[in-house]
Amino acid sequence: MAPVSLDASISIPDDVIFRELEGEAIILNLATGTYFGLDEVGTRVWMLLTESSSIRRVIDVMVGEYEVESAELERDVLELVSQLSDKGLVKLRSPAESGS
Repeated sequence: MAPVSLDASISIPDDVIFRELEGEAIILNLATGTYFGLDEVGTRVWMLLTESSSIRRVIDVMVGEYEVESAELERDVLELVSQLSDKGLVKLRSPAESGS
């Protein structure tokens, strides 16, 4: 699988559900039984991805919300999206597939 790029976007499969409890969250793929826990920052990433699907947009928003270096945030968000993709909790779309 190719590395996740900032210009990729994501979609969430129909069989994936998200539940938030006290600032943290669980993502569950009902078809596979795969689940993934998110801390508060990971939950914010997920919420932004569900609003826009654009990885670059998530990073742009979060740089304004958190005191973090852009390069560090990019690395962390791309790693999280890669993990979610590997577990089948999101589907990656290249810029060409996204119409960008």
